[in-house]
Amino acid sequence: MSLNILALGDVCGAPGLDFLQRRLWRIRGDYKADLVIVNGENANVRGITPDQARSLRDAGADVITLGNHSFDRREIASYLDEDPGIIRPANYPPSLPGNGMCFYNTGKAEVCVINLLGRVGVNVSPPPADPFEMAERLVEKAHERTKFVVVDFHAEVTSEKTALAYLLDGRVGALYGTHTHVQTADERIFPKGLGYISDLGMTGALDSVIGIRPDTSLAFFRGNVLSRFADAVGPAFTSGAFFTLDDAGKCTHIERVRVE
Repeated sequence: MSLNILALGDVCGAPGLDFLQRRLWRIRGDYKADLVIVNGENANVRGITPDQARSLRDAGADVITLGNHSFDRREIASYLDEDPGIIRPANYPPSLPGNGMCFYNTGKAEVCVINLLGRVGVNVSPPPADPFEMAERLVEKAHERTKFVVVDFHAEVTSEKTALAYLLDGRVGALYGTHTHVQTADERIFPKGLGYISDLGMTGALDSVIGIRPDTSLAFFRGNVLSRFADAVGPAFTSGAFFTLDDAGKCTHIERVRVE
């Protein structure tokens, strides 16, 4: 038995949502995906609303992961406790709503998906707990139920993501980074069977600054403190990674994904 897992990068605003609503079921069919995981934390440019989460689930996302903008839209808080298929970083304070891991039954096997937040260069308050310690604890807990474990590490720097990959090699089938919105070209399988890529990239407008309308992004970088980010418009694309795990939960295949 093998499991095919498709993970897609951060959904950025209306163009990204619309693209997945129109194309995701076909894409998952093309890859014969048993599980589709989508990072949705920028679906509302910053944060995600319950309606946007529902639309992603209806579009074909089995699990939605989040990140440093998890609670930018406060109305998502109660929804995190209603839908077990949307998770926020596990190393947020435990007093916050939602969960940092979930189990999804593909019909072939149960897969544990874990969401973690990096600490280097990520400005959130209160700061997240140690993702490395949290990862070890949750992976051990996951193995009480399944051999199949996938980690979305929402982090800024490649070194922090790669370090976690070395820690979890042999214990996790797939670990990928999200957050930078730029797909990296470093996909590989680690010696003990962990499939890894530093960042999936994004799902959003092609003509944009990582999903943001170029003029509003430019104004920000030129010091206009009154400028508000707005999602870009126009043709969209999605990028991510495709993993195949064997019956021991080890990665046997990984490839980058980009669909326009």
